[in-house]
This record gives sequence, C-alpha cells and structure tokens, in this order.
Amino acid sequence: MPRRMEMVKMPRYKITLAYDGTDYGGWQIQPNSPTVQAQVEKAVHAITQEQVKIHGSGRTDQGVHARRQVAHMDLEKPRAPEVLLRGLNARLPPDIRIAKVAEVAQTFHARKSVKEKEYRYFIWNAPVMDPFHLRYKLHVRRPLDVAAMRAGAACLVGRHDFAALTANPNREVESTVRTVFACDVKKRGADVVLVVRGEGFLYKMVRSMAGLLVRVGQGELPPEDVRRILLSRERTARVPTALPQGLFLWNVRY
Repeated sequence: MPRRMEMVKMPRYKITLAYDGTDYGGWQIQPNSPTVQAQVEKAVHAITQEQVKIHGSGRTDQGVHARRQVAHMDLEKPRAPEVLLRGLNARLPPDIRIAKVAEVAQTFHARKSVKEKEYRYFIWNAPVMDPFHLRYKLHVRRPLDVAAMRAGAACLVGRHDFAALTANPNREVESTVRTVFACDVKKRGADVVLVVRGEGFLYKMVRSMAGLLVRVGQGELPPEDVRRILLSRERTARVPTALPQGLFLWNVRY
C-alpha cells in the first residue's frame, strides 16, 4: 500500500510594522481605496511570487496611524526573516515600514493571540495649529480642562457595555462588552494625549472616547455624564467621533 503523505506545515512569520495612515483607506483591503494590507501583500508577492494573505492584529480606519501594528503570514517555502525584512522595505512605500520579521509557531495568530492593545489619541491644544503636527493631531483651540477629562476617563475603566461609544459599520458583532484596563489623559505644553489600554476595541470606540472627553474638557459636559452615557448603551449626538488623524495604534502585546 502507498505510504500516507504527511502534511507539510507552512512556515508562519510575525511582522511588526508602522505606518502613516494619511493616504490610506485603512488597514483592510478595500475595492476602491489603497490600504496598508494591500501594499504589504503586494510587496510579499514581489519577493516570493506567492499569493499571501496578511492577517493583522486588528483594523485601523481611514487616516488612522500605527506606531506598532502586528500581522502574520504563512509562506509555502521558508525564508530567512532578515531577507524578508530587507526585501519588503525595499518594495514598500516610505510611509509603511517593517520593523521586524520573525518566524513563529503555527499557534501564533496576530489577532486571536492578542492580550492587550494600546491606543493613543493626540490633541494640539493651542489657538494656532503647528503645521508640522497637522497630519497627526487634532486641533482644539479652546483651553481644555485636563483634570475634568481625567475624571471622565476614569469612568471608562473596567468591563462595560460600550454600545454608546461605538459606531455601526454595518456589520454584526457578537457583543459590545469590552474591558478597558487603563484610560488616562496626559498634558505637556500644548500636547494633550489620551492613552487607552484594553483587551480589544469596537469600531471607532477610541475616537468616540476622545470626542466625548474633549467635550468634557471644553466644559460642555460634566465628567459624571461619561458614566451616564456609558450606562445608557445608546449612541447619540452627545458623543462625537474625533477626527482620525490624531489616533495611533501604539502597541500590541501578546
């Protein structure tokens, strides 16, 4: 009898990358817009001649940046990580850079293995916008009460139903309950930064947090209203979605 053929496992690679999301329609491939995922897959094909699907730790929306995005891919043939690193960066546009490539076990999954994500939302709080920050920070002219923003941010920590702080992307989600490990607002000069860490985030959830806390900082809402809005589980005009350019996927931990 013929011997049974053993299944050959494809080598899996973990990719750590950063990108300026200004000129992209987000991470995920879309039919009528350039995306980061499409650019990386195109670069992989150029150096391997393989049609590869890149799996990211999560989606970033149009105009959103990543200081540290993580993805994985399976290749038919093993290749040295340092060769992949050089080859990918040579073929990618300069606003996307691969920081590291490492071979990992098949059990690693860029999205399913995530233990914590950190997002940061940057605000330039001054009467005049610094043109060198235009692509990376939200301009808020009116002075912000950072202490009030911190008090509002504290209401978002813990395990909650965040339905009031997400937008409907016309796709079903199993649950709108998420755990936020930490949420704080830091200020240094004109820079105000919202730092959020959690197990995962809903569509436009961090931008909604930022928009709501800016309203608190401007005195339009008291900090305690953050808790009331969260408990309402209803998305209303009281929660604006902050513009995308201030948002960075800052880190992904496994």
